[in-house]
Amino acid sequence: MTRNATARLFVAVDLPEEVRERMNGWARAALSGLNPRTPIRVLDAELLHVTLCFLGSRPVGEIDPTAAKLTACGGSAGELSLGAPLWLPTRRPRALAVEVRDERGALADLQRAVVRAVGDTSGGEPGNDGSTDGPRTHRRFHPHVTVARMRGGAAPRKRELSATPSLSFIPSELVLYRSWLSPDGARYEAIASHVIG
Repeated sequence: MTRNATARLFVAVDLPEEVRERMNGWARAALSGLNPRTPIRVLDAELLHVTLCFLGSRPVGEIDPTAAKLTACGGSAGELSLGAPLWLPTRRPRALAVEVRDERGALADLQRAVVRAVGDTSGGEPGNDGSTDGPRTHRRFHPHVTVARMRGGAAPRKRELSATPSLSFIPSELVLYRSWLSPDGARYEAIASHVIG
């Protein structure tokens, strides 16, 4: 390992397998009617999650201390449900996501606890605002699940999609992930988890 080795880290809550599979199926069906030349890549079901805090590239020596800080995050994410499809960012989309409804605000409370614990103020999904590394300035937490990615400026002109599945779920763990980037897309490695609820 090199002295200056870094790791791209984020904290998320996972979705139950059935929810991930149904969302993946919806994304494939919803996008199948678009121009086949539009370079949209539907993410594999096992990659679907709700990002609470994107930490960016951090020294690998921070991985264990960051994982330990998650144990300070108590509470529950509460019951969440899927909402409408979202093209992110709105003007020049690079991702298709699905809104996550947090009716009681429990997920937002948990997200704030995670941000306080790990010392980050971004609360965002990596890459959705054009930045690729490091903590970003504070912005309102908008929970969502990214289901497909595309090159910047490649979003289809026709953006109306079928309704998302009517699903709800209760996350059971906070997960610290390491993101490995490649030309074929990101791969996520779960480094540590903390039971919530």
